[in-house]
Amino acid sequence: MTTPLTTDLLDTAWILDVPDFGTPYVDIDETRGTPVPHRYVHGGFAGTDTRFSFYFPAPEAYEGRFFQHVTPVPQSEHLAQHATGEEDKITFTLASGAYFVETNGGGPDAANPFSGIDPTIGAYRANAAAAQFSRLVASAIFGEHRPFGYLYGGSGGGFRTIGSAENTTGAWDGYVPYVIGSPMAMPNVFSVRMHAQRVLRDVFPAIADAYDVGGDPASLQLTDEQRAAFDEVTRMGFPPRSWFGWQTMGMHGFSALYPGVLAADPTFAQDFWSVPGYLGADPSSSVHADRVVHSTTVAELGSRDAHAGENTGGVDESYQHAAGTDAAPAGLRLALAPTGWMLGAELRITSGAASGQTLRVESVDGDLVTLEPGQSHVVEALAAGDAVVLDNSSFLAAQTYHRHQVPGADYPVWDQFRDEDGAPTHPQRPMILGPLFTANASGSVPTGGVEDKMIIVASLLDREAFPWQADWYRRRVDEHAGGDASDRLRLWFMDNATHGDDETQQNQTHTVPYVGALHTALRQLAAWVEDGVEPAASTAYIVEDGQVSIPESVAERAGVQPIVRITANGAGSARVRVGETVAVEIAVDAPERGLPVVGIATDLEGSGLLSEIVSVAPASDLVLTERTSFDRAGTYFLAARATTQAIRDAGTAAGRVHNIARARVVVTD
Repeated sequence: MTTPLTTDLLDTAWILDVPDFGTPYVDIDETRGTPVPHRYVHGGFAGTDTRFSFYFPAPEAYEGRFFQHVTPVPQSEHLAQHATGEEDKITFTLASGAYFVETNGGGPDAANPFSGIDPTIGAYRANAAAAQFSRLVASAIFGEHRPFGYLYGGSGGGFRTIGSAENTTGAWDGYVPYVIGSPMAMPNVFSVRMHAQRVLRDVFPAIADAYDVGGDPASLQLTDEQRAAFDEVTRMGFPPRSWFGWQTMGMHGFSALYPGVLAADPTFAQDFWSVPGYLGADPSSSVHADRVVHSTTVAELGSRDAHAGENTGGVDESYQHAAGTDAAPAGLRLALAPTGWMLGAELRITSGAASGQTLRVESVDGDLVTLEPGQSHVVEALAAGDAVVLDNSSFLAAQTYHRHQVPGADYPVWDQFRDEDGAPTHPQRPMILGPLFTANASGSVPTGGVEDKMIIVASLLDREAFPWQADWYRRRVDEHAGGDASDRLRLWFMDNATHGDDETQQNQTHTVPYVGALHTALRQLAAWVEDGVEPAASTAYIVEDGQVSIPESVAERAGVQPIVRITANGAGSARVRVGETVAVEIAVDAPERGLPVVGIATDLEGSGLLSEIVSVAPASDLVLTERTSFDRAGTYFLAARATTQAIRDAGTAAGRVHNIARARVVVTD
């Protein structure tokens, strides 16, 4: 690098040769000390709502690259400042010899299909403009050069990352999309899950137990309707092992998608309840017993903090923050409490100042109704005594929308809804919505047209982006490349990981975070692009009837995740008496590529809580033996979580790749 062009960023008249983003500006340039020392630069583009934040390392730590994170929906350019631990993007990026870039994705209306804003702005153009401008700023700070750039994002951010890869040239040099969907993901992966959650709600404890270690899926006793719903959602790709989280699954992103479905297809709900071929027209279906149309009045308005905690742009929280904070009352009490299945119910207002409006409901607990955020303009007009109707009719209808959206043959999970000739077995809607939703997010429907390097990270217990969809996109990239695309693409499946990119796991003895795999992907991607160093091989896997399976041994599996095994008395399941000693063995095999085992955390009491990580001398494999016993009868699940990490990151939160295993112990008197 040569001498810096200028250190006066605030008074420089910047010019960028990018349509609609030609006049960038810097309004903050300062040194900050947290989370680590860095130079912070903030600004935007004149005449637009696009804003950005750049975080630069000290010159001696800079290696000529940047990492840029894209959120599932356009949010804020200040998100990274709130993250800690493994989720701390700034500390990780600067430790990787890079500077960090984040934007507000073009502003709060950039992803709204009804805003009139060109959807490509929120999909990739705002982020691309910020990436290109960051190179000018980097040259001003460090000297003339072209930094390498790497974009990454998950879920909706995965769509945006792929859209950026397929629709831009030169803005970035490599990509890490993670927990990605296909063009048929929305709303279908959610609708089929909602249907299963309704029909199977009374048997989820048995399902979760059957698919846990030592369980027996063949022992499940289901009614015909329950069996049909379970088979349907499984063949669509929902991982059966992931039903352990049934109690807290809720609606997730479907609450944001569902209004769009009704807006795009306004006659669907009516057809559902009246036209043969739809579930609602079947008088024998339990959907009729679960239908609630409850008329009452508002007894009292309440309030709550609409968004507890900081928003860091994670894939599980972003859809909740998409509408912004909502300081108006977001809860109310009804004069008469409803009964029945309330998930997804709506509150129609039939009198008062807000008459004719409909509110989306987050939850119903007795007479207390909690509303989804972003509806303050309606809530503020409500008053005690206003007449309302709590109605779940349209939401029940939407739960089988996927049956009426049968796509082409390249989506075999829909084969269950085709006859022997390949024709749909259910009435079909006038248009297929998935590609429309996808194009709004990514700027176009993904085709696999990737020329630069890419590493995809997917989760095998993903309930919101079913794992087969990562394979769907890999196949499109292969087709575009005219064969094997391993010269530009890797796909790593993370076992025992779900959708959220959170360090703290809700069920810590069931699942592991995958943030360290993203760290590993970004660093290996940079080495691949800049130095030609091949990254870890793609995970070996098979897709069969909607389900993805991977080999048992680390040598066959590849990827970057360790394999962990825990046994009780030599098996995955043991039966002992109260007070009897149980011999526990924990074995770990690390993957190649310099990621040794560095730590173990365990739960040998069946408490559901892991111990603090115990550091171990870095090793490629590890075997530990322990002993435990139980003073009460019952069923206990032991767990062991192993962590691998590159030696360069020892003592930091960067690059920790985890996996977990469980064993069942049945204790009798």
